[in-house]
Amino acid sequence: MAQVQIVSDGPNYRHQIHSGAHALVADEPASLGGQGAGFAPFDLYLAALSACTAITLRMHAEKKGWELGEFRAELSSRRDAADRLVVHRVLHASAPLTDAQWARLLEVVEKTPVTKVMREGATITSERGV
Repeated sequence: MAQVQIVSDGPNYRHQIHSGAHALVADEPASLGGQGAGFAPFDLYLAALSACTAITLRMHAEKKGWELGEFRAELSSRRDAADRLVVHRVLHASAPLTDAQWARLLEVVEKTPVTKVMREGATITSERGV
């Protein structure tokens, strides 16, 4: 499905993440001992969800023949009283959409592949490399 590699390449917590021909930097903010040189881990978590959100809704709109114009999703996270992560999405489209179109997009966004995995959880395994 997906494959990435992360390599420590700099001071403190700076790392290069590679996926095929693409690369980005991960780091912690200075307040946590990093250099603030790239996305923090939870920024990447929200970035994955926002990318899936935007791509899925753009695909759905295209299939329906709907014009979204510029689409934007703003995501934020916080911890609730039980210390569970709560993610909130606010969706924007510059093109005028009807209430029925927005209702459908809000239904679709609840079923994006990354949304489903994040809600279900994942089995994560680890092993020592050679």
